[in-house]
Amino acid sequence: MNFPWKLLVDLGIISAALLLATYLRVKIRFFQKYLIPNALTAGFLLLPFYNFAAPHFNLTTAGLGAMVYHLLSISFIAMTLRRNPEKKAPENEGPAPQGGDRHGLFGTVTVVVFQYGMQASVGLLLTFFFISTFIPDLFPAMGFFIPLGFALGPGQAYAIGEGWGAFGLVDGGSVGLTFAAIGFLFACFGGVWLINYGIRKDWISADKKQIIQNQGVRTGVYSRSQKRKLGMYLTTEAEAIDSLSYTAALVFLVYFVSYLFLKLLSYLLGLIGPLGEELAVNLWGINFVFAALAAILAKKLIGRLDIQFTVDNHALTRIAGLSVDLMVASAVGAISLVVVARYWLPITVMSLIGGTLVLLTVPYLCSRIFDDNRFDRLMIIFGGVTGTMPTGLALLRVIDPDFETPAAADYMFSAAVVFVILIPFILAINLPAYSYTTGNPLYFWVALGIALTYFLLGIIGFILLAKKRAFRSPHRQWLFQDSR
Repeated sequence: MNFPWKLLVDLGIISAALLLATYLRVKIRFFQKYLIPNALTAGFLLLPFYNFAAPHFNLTTAGLGAMVYHLLSISFIAMTLRRNPEKKAPENEGPAPQGGDRHGLFGTVTVVVFQYGMQASVGLLLTFFFISTFIPDLFPAMGFFIPLGFALGPGQAYAIGEGWGAFGLVDGGSVGLTFAAIGFLFACFGGVWLINYGIRKDWISADKKQIIQNQGVRTGVYSRSQKRKLGMYLTTEAEAIDSLSYTAALVFLVYFVSYLFLKLLSYLLGLIGPLGEELAVNLWGINFVFAALAAILAKKLIGRLDIQFTVDNHALTRIAGLSVDLMVASAVGAISLVVVARYWLPITVMSLIGGTLVLLTVPYLCSRIFDDNRFDRLMIIFGGVTGTMPTGLALLRVIDPDFETPAAADYMFSAAVVFVILIPFILAINLPAYSYTTGNPLYFWVALGIALTYFLLGIIGFILLAKKRAFRSPHRQWLFQDSR
């Protein structure tokens, strides 16, 4: 009998790449020095295979793209279902203001909205520059790939890029994955640079420096003599149901509920007409937001039923970790080198300028807005706006392995607020594409105006939250607590 094997074949190939990447991390100093995640190394091992060898075995990257799309949502659900960490004392940088950090959630929202506005504005302005000079037939929405690939991530960049095929952009999904892969590189190398720079400049507290210097973190594998850390607690009797099965079932049920809700919402929007149908397509591109919202509701229901004791944070972290590793490896492996060669100039220029601006602005904003766990918040936000939330979690794990600070929880809860704020931004994503199909540049300028509006809102929010610290020592990338 012929059974479908495609998914398992892809998973087998990805698994082989992950194991080889783990071996390389243990043996090669370069990977240890820059804390290159094994999943990213695995992705670059998969990249030549799926571009040159896989087609001879009737293997395509379609399955990898689908995995990227779904695994991002699964990771969001797993992390959102975690019980909230208890508030801890501020890092050892001086006394925090009385009352703790009031800006955890809204400060995170402000920085993220600022990044969306900045990345989109820069991308669209660079797109206009290329159309006016070297590449007159460049797709006008190309600039949106910076926030799509960096801040939203591979799943969204792939989905929306594929949708732009209907407007004339050939292989848009692969272009989106390319931006996402470059974002991952900025997240890794930029994140490691920030960690090392933070160590040298005392941005990081002494206890977290000790965690970073741990040899297990460097090699990625515990030595024979090291004490193993607890992976997860059992919350169910194995003869009834395995604890991991119980937790995974909860995660997949929440994802199924979010799918049903999106199906219903798409049907209702379709009743409006073409505009509603277009919005529905874009909403499927950011289905991870609806997955996170469904997880928030499920979390509240679990609390109401008083069964939260059956949900283990460690088990949810393991599921999220598995999703992130598979997603990152798949995203990089699914990139088409032919497409990259076709758009190499705008991809290179936009990514380098956009990524450099993120690297410069996130520490500046975080050190002036937040009062506690500032470097933790910097790590997850920087990773989130360059390589998606799971990448931010991976960077945060370097200094907070068990997510004991509120940085991760605040970032995930901010996703719902950011989604509401970004609705006009989402609606504007297709406007430059309309300027391409209709020949009317007004659509492009409206989109740029909306992007600049979000950039301005981010600046206003920053000033309101940081107050006197907003422009104190503007030449410093990091403002210390005693500079209040």
